[in-house]
Amino acid sequence: MSLAVTPLPHRVAALTPALPVMAVPALLALPLTPDGAGPADVLSGLVVVYCVIRLLRERRRPLTPTAALVLGLPVVGLALAAMGAFSPQAGLVGLGRYLQTFVLVPAAVLLLLRDRAGFRMVAWSFVGLGLCQGAVGVHQFVTRTGASYQGENIRAVGTFGPHDVMGMATTVSLGLVCAVGIALGRVPVRQRIIAAGCASVLLLPLALSFSRGAWIATVLTCTVQLVLAGWRRALKVAGAAVAAGVILVGGFGVGSALLQQRIDSIAQVTEAPDQSVVDRYTLWASATEIWRLHPLTGVGLKGFPEYRDGHATLALSSGSETDGAGVAYQRQPLLSPHNMYLLVLSEQGLIGLLALAGSWLALLVCGTRRLLRVRADGPGLDCGLIACGLLLWLLTDFVYGDIGGPATVLIAVAMGLVAWWALAGHGEAPAEVSPDGVREPAEEALAR
Repeated sequence: MSLAVTPLPHRVAALTPALPVMAVPALLALPLTPDGAGPADVLSGLVVVYCVIRLLRERRRPLTPTAALVLGLPVVGLALAAMGAFSPQAGLVGLGRYLQTFVLVPAAVLLLLRDRAGFRMVAWSFVGLGLCQGAVGVHQFVTRTGASYQGENIRAVGTFGPHDVMGMATTVSLGLVCAVGIALGRVPVRQRIIAAGCASVLLLPLALSFSRGAWIATVLTCTVQLVLAGWRRALKVAGAAVAAGVILVGGFGVGSALLQQRIDSIAQVTEAPDQSVVDRYTLWASATEIWRLHPLTGVGLKGFPEYRDGHATLALSSGSETDGAGVAYQRQPLLSPHNMYLLVLSEQGLIGLLALAGSWLALLVCGTRRLLRVRADGPGLDCGLIACGLLLWLLTDFVYGDIGGPATVLIAVAMGLVAWWALAGHGEAPAEVSPDGVREPAEEALAR
């Protein structure tokens, strides 16, 4: 006697491939091991394997020629830089990290997401992760159990610890960008209200992260999202966010001297800058000098620390100090220039930077063009605002930081969302029902 297997409904079957992608941000909410490792990186690799298996079983065509060219372009510079690394191990480790972040995981996300519903599920997982990490960060500030900041353990770092102070700032910022995109889209009213509320709540942990780079990137990105969504909707959402931010920040008493001092320090680049600013500009100068001596292919992946001291001035400190959040005091070596573009330029040379930045520019152009096409008629506006917002945030934040740490896998998934919006074809997909009750054709549902 044979048992008949009931197939899943078409709508559910279309969403199923997105579940492993959603799980990657979810695992980042778990506490990290003492060495900073986490299960999210392992799962991202399994997502790539899962994508390959599905392609083989379904006999689907992989990436379109355009998508393969855009996502595969960084491989050129990476291959050359890996061969020029100071050791084979360093080359392989660096190559694996870059491929994971900018090629393999984004390609897997692009292929696994079938429609806008799957895209929104992953975007909501970003919001959920931001809320979880933000709640931990606010608790750290209130109870003074966070990372050390000006002699007090008040800096919100979430579960990432003081050795990765940008981890929580990144997750909260990307969650806020997704929430703003949903709130500005033409999804059901209840979703917009919930998203706007989440965006307002995330302002507090973002402020308590004391991350100037994340502040600048978030303000710029959300401003662009508001402008692209239309002035009327922008004014409403901006007014609600500002009011909620004033209430939350003022109610917790954080709009005081520490925040004001941190905000003022953004402009203090020439007059009495703090040591972190001095170190950053010294590292930038060192990376630029390294590139001048190795202009085309750089010094190889993971090579910046090996050449840093030979090109840095005496103004560079011996390392950054970390303390608090359950970790004993220690000094961390400065292993990167804290600027993604200069890191790529020094290690991969002009060839690597043009390849990687060319891929990002192609994604930005394709994504913006699609966003402008759907802005008039509505469906998919939220997805476009999220995808273009995520890419703009990353490109801005890369001026003040680079990849590294557990949160890097979240950047990889974000690049996958960007790639889906910018490069997804017009294949068959289940029809979607828009908020006004209009049922859209399958090919339009996938394209938007």
